[in-house]
Amino acid sequence: MKKTLAKLADGRELIYFDHDHDDDRDDSAVRDAPDLRPLDRVDSRPELRRDEATGDWITIAAHRQGRTYHPPAGECPLCPSRDGRLGEIPAADYAVAVFENRFPSLAGEAGRCEVVCFTPEHEACFADLTPSAARLVLDAWTDRTAELSALPGVEQVYCFENRGAEIGVTLAHPHGQIYAFPFVTPRTAKMTAAAAAHRAATGRNLFEDLLAGARAATERVVTAGEHWTAFVPYAARWPYEVHLYPHRRVRDLTRLTEAERAEFPGIYLDLLRRFDRLFPVPGRPQGPAPTPYVSAWHQAPRTHGEELALHLELFTVRRSPDKLKFLAGTESGTEAFINDVAPEAAARRLREALS
Repeated sequence: MKKTLAKLADGRELIYFDHDHDDDRDDSAVRDAPDLRPLDRVDSRPELRRDEATGDWITIAAHRQGRTYHPPAGECPLCPSRDGRLGEIPAADYAVAVFENRFPSLAGEAGRCEVVCFTPEHEACFADLTPSAARLVLDAWTDRTAELSALPGVEQVYCFENRGAEIGVTLAHPHGQIYAFPFVTPRTAKMTAAAAAHRAATGRNLFEDLLAGARAATERVVTAGEHWTAFVPYAARWPYEVHLYPHRRVRDLTRLTEAERAEFPGIYLDLLRRFDRLFPVPGRPQGPAPTPYVSAWHQAPRTHGEELALHLELFTVRRSPDKLKFLAGTESGTEAFINDVAPEAAARRLREALS
């Protein structure tokens, strides 16, 4: 992997990632492509407040009200800057680009937010990537995990992708985000507590047992390889939810072996394509309807994360071709989830999705 550093007009960091064997683009040309926009620095001073009733940290980021919202394709800020159109990425072409978010939820002493552009192709999606391109994204996630984890005050690095307007995505270009939190997020804190209780009760690791249980209960396995298994959790919260675990427990992306990294793209692309075939639309000439989803890497925090295992959680809010799973009274009000689809049935649908 080749990594090229640059700066945007307002001083934010921009990083290009390329394959070692990619000789189609001159690195110096990329590095020297200037950001010609007359940008002023955004006054981003998010505030962290602790909810005294729950102990959760809440981020107040009022400056985000002015962020870019559903621009037309011709004004997408994540496309390469070409044909007189200037965006967040000054180069006329790129493979993977990462930059500091202009409207961050976290900044300064309160952490950091980055945007990851998976491809220069506006109409593409992650599932359209080649295995080689998907591997480059994995390498970029890994690089950023290592760099951001080393920043003072960062407790947890969270790489994720929101896909689809139904999820709340405001930029259609295929991209994800990385949050470097200065605190341990609520879901991670719950998993940490559950893992500690499991260790105290059984002497074993919770996540190793979850993976072993899923692999033994084959009706919940969606697909598996030599180094990874994708399965629907026993108590899935979402209509279609898949967890992807490496067979060897590691804390974060930086600990994966080359063999584990090499197998990941094929497994992950297979999962995304299964999701996109869950809800075919009869007579739709362009193929299956894109399924909205959240794809989230869960990594161990800097402290008290010895028992946590790296894994990816992929889920959709769509429960049928014309129905969404809304977080209404019970979920939003009490965090008590009710799932309309049995996990075993969801796994079966996903196994059959590519047949």
